[in-house]
Amino acid sequence: MKIAVVILNWNGAKLLEQFLPSIVAFSDEANVYVADNASTDLSIQVIKEQFPSVKIIQNDGNYGFAKGYNLALKNVEEEFYALVNSDIEVTQNWLTPVIELFEKEKEIGIIQPKILDFKNKEKFEYAGAAGGFIDKYGYPFCRGRIFETVEKDNQQYDNETEIFWASGACFFIRKEVFRKLNGFDEDFFAHQEEIDLCWRAFNLNYKIKYTYKSTVYHVGGATLKEENPKKTFLNFRNSLMMLIKNLPKNKLISVLIARMILDGIAGFQFIFKGKFNHFFAILKAHYSFYSLISKMLKKRSVNQKPNYYHTKSIVFNYFVKNGKVFENKT
Repeated sequence: MKIAVVILNWNGAKLLEQFLPSIVAFSDEANVYVADNASTDLSIQVIKEQFPSVKIIQNDGNYGFAKGYNLALKNVEEEFYALVNSDIEVTQNWLTPVIELFEKEKEIGIIQPKILDFKNKEKFEYAGAAGGFIDKYGYPFCRGRIFETVEKDNQQYDNETEIFWASGACFFIRKEVFRKLNGFDEDFFAHQEEIDLCWRAFNLNYKIKYTYKSTVYHVGGATLKEENPKKTFLNFRNSLMMLIKNLPKNKLISVLIARMILDGIAGFQFIFKGKFNHFFAILKAHYSFYSLISKMLKKRSVNQKPNYYHTKSIVFNYFVKNGKVFENKT
C-alpha cells in the first residue's frame, strides 16, 4: 500500500463506531491505522471487535495531536500519510485524486481535500474548508470560511490550487517530508500545529495544495468545543509561537508588536460579551508564550520566505471593509 490512513483517537469509541465504517469501506488503496492516546473508554475493544482489518498503534499517554501523531508515525512506513480526525466521514474515491496529485507533482509535500460540514453537507466546514491562508499577523482563514462566516459550497472553489496551510482535520503529507520536518512541534500540544508544519514546509520550498476532487465531511469540535477557554488559550498561544519560529527576521518585531495590540482588542471584546474565561485564557496564553520565547527562537530555521501572507490584515478586511468571503490576490 502506498498510503496509510492514520486516525488519532482519545476516548472516542462512539466516534469510531460512527465514522470508521466509511473509512474502511472507501480506503481499499490504504492501510488503516488507529493511533490511540491511552484511551480509558472502549475504543480498543470497539476496533478489535468491529473493525478487525484496522491496525492499532497504542501510545502510552494522552499526548495531544502533535506528539500523539509523532509517536504513532515513527513506525508507519507507507509513502504517503493521511492524518484523519476521528469525526471525519470520507467519500468514495477520496484517496485516488490525492495519490495521483502526489505522483504527478513531486514538489508537492502536503495536500488538503475539500472539507464540508457533516451537519450541513451543502456548506464548508470551519476547520479547513477549501484550503487555508494567513494574513501578515498570523491570523488564519480559509477559502470558504473567514472568522465566523462559512460559505455554502457552490463549486466556487472547485480547482486544484496552491494554499498556505492544510487542515489537520484531514491532512495528507509525504512520509519523507514529515520526517524531514521532524513532524509536528510537540510544544503546541494541539491547535495550529498543522499551520506551523505547513509554514516550515513552505520555507523549504515544498508546495501545499488543495484538491476539490476529494471530499470529506467533518463534524468539528468533537474533541474540544469552540466555547472551551482551553481552545482559546491554545489558539492564541500557538499562533504567537508559530510567528516566532517562522517569520522573516525583518518582520519579526513589528508583527509581534502588532499582534500584542490585536490580541488585546480581542481580549476586550470577550469582556464586552461577558466571556471572562476567554479573556483570562488570552492573558494566560501570552504569559505562557513569554516563557517559551527563548525556546521558540532556537527552533527558527535558516530559511524564512518573505511572501508568506495572502493579505495584510484579514481582521481589517472582515470587520472594517466587510470582506466576508475569500478574495484572490490581484
